[in-house]
Formats: sequence, C-alpha cells, structure tokens
Amino acid sequence: MIHYRKMTVEDVPAVYEIEVALFPAPWTLDSFYYEMTENNFAHYVVAEDELGNIVGFCGIWIVIDSAQITNVAVSESVRGQGIGEGLMREAMKLAKEHNADVMSLEVRVSNSIAQNLYRKLGFQDGGIRKGYYTDNLEDALVMWVNL
Repeated sequence: MIHYRKMTVEDVPAVYEIEVALFPAPWTLDSFYYEMTENNFAHYVVAEDELGNIVGFCGIWIVIDSAQITNVAVSESVRGQGIGEGLMREAMKLAKEHNADVMSLEVRVSNSIAQNLYRKLGFQDGGIRKGYYTDNLEDALVMWVNL
C-alpha cells in the first residue's frame, strides 16, 4: 500500500538518495533543502510504502496560474506499480488546489515510458528543447496539460 503526502524537510535525505541513484546529473542535497525551506514556489509530494520508506517523489513549482514539474522519480525496486502515476496525479491535484490552470514538464526524448504515462494523464506535446540535458545534451520534449 502506497501513501502520498506533502514532502517535509525531514524527507530530504531519503529523496536525495533516490535522486542520486536514478539521475546522471542529480540535484544536490542543498538544492533539495533550498526547495523545502526557501523556495516559496516549490511544492513536493512523496510516496511512502507501508513501512514508511520513501519510494518516490515529485516536485512542482507553481507560479501564479502555471505549474512546472521540476522532477519526478520512483525507486527502481518498485517501478511498474503505478507509483509514478500516483505521484503525478497528486501533483496535478496540488497544482489545482493552488489555482494553477496549466502544468508543463520536460522529458527526455528517449524516455518513451514516461512520455506514455504523461499522455495517459492528458499531457500533449508542446515542442523540443535542444540539448536540454547537461549530462549528454539530449533533447527534451516539452509536454503540457490544461488543469
């Protein structure tokens, strides 16, 4: 059973562990602390398993009426169980609660699994950002959805 809730500053070390394990150019630990303590636009959701372990997270910046997904990640050991979809649905709900009308994100052009999930949630293709990812200069597909 997975439980979704707002992230707290106490969750930062566990979220950072997932970030470092999954991404070739991970955010720093300080970046996550900044998001939780200084960035008034940042909102994060975590997924917890039945033992209270954080197994995924999703970050959003909400500015006026627009929400931008900053990052979403699910531990490899629990992938394929719908946790990514659950995190995205929680993020979309949170954005609506903060009066956002539209949500956008960038996803690697090679990440068809994530793209399929986003399309399932109503996201549409919005364009390409050339050389967006700093680790290998891969292009990003911009996707958006009306909330």
